[in-house]
Amino acid sequence: MTLAESCYAFTKPFPREEAFGITSQIRRSAVSVAANIAEGHGRESTAAFIQFLRIAQGSLKELETHVLLAGRVGLAPMDTSTVIVGRCEALGRQLRGLIRALQRRAINEKGAR
Repeated sequence: MTLAESCYAFTKPFPREEAFGITSQIRRSAVSVAANIAEGHGRESTAAFIQFLRIAQGSLKELETHVLLAGRVGLAPMDTSTVIVGRCEALGRQLRGLIRALQRRAINEKGAR
């Protein structure tokens, strides 16, 4: 959620003609990350949660690409883009760690049956 909030602030100064372009893409992918984590958490199984976390990872990579492009084409200062990408990378590490932990738990649950 914090990353999505940052992305809304990041895109606020973008030109109006980008409202349905890169502004929308950045905001949608950022919201998608948070929404997929939440939806997966609400599922009944660990396997489903893992699948939604993987979808969130994809949205995160999409977000990184849009943010980098915004910096490269001059819609945002590169240093600001770099900060957002750094947050994406940190969240990506957290997601990978959570997926690994859930995979271990799923294996242990199967072994206990």
